[in-house]
Amino acid sequence: MDRLEKMLVDIRAFVAEREWEPFHDPKNLAMAVASEAGELLSELRWVKGEDADAHCREPEARRRVADEVADVAITLLMLADRIELDLPAEVHRKLVKNREKYPVEEWRGR
Repeated sequence: MDRLEKMLVDIRAFVAEREWEPFHDPKNLAMAVASEAGELLSELRWVKGEDADAHCREPEARRRVADEVADVAITLLMLADRIELDLPAEVHRKLVKNREKYPVEEWRGR
């Protein structure tokens, strides 16, 4: 079992133990992804761009940011799982599409 599948098994078990499946329709999960992304954003809202890397290395800030990144990932994985989306395959497909849309020669450094 690869790490992604292990995460999905763990997430499914967590949700099933709490009987949350009825609340996890695609619309609610998409809204939850946005909500969790907003919580991640709030961790960096008032940090200057040039200070963001250093901020994310500070132990307390790093723990908060890591928690929010994990919440975004968990919720996104729940959505992909619910709609039976092969997330690694879709990420690969989208990268191929983005390579065509943004050729290196034209977009490097822009």
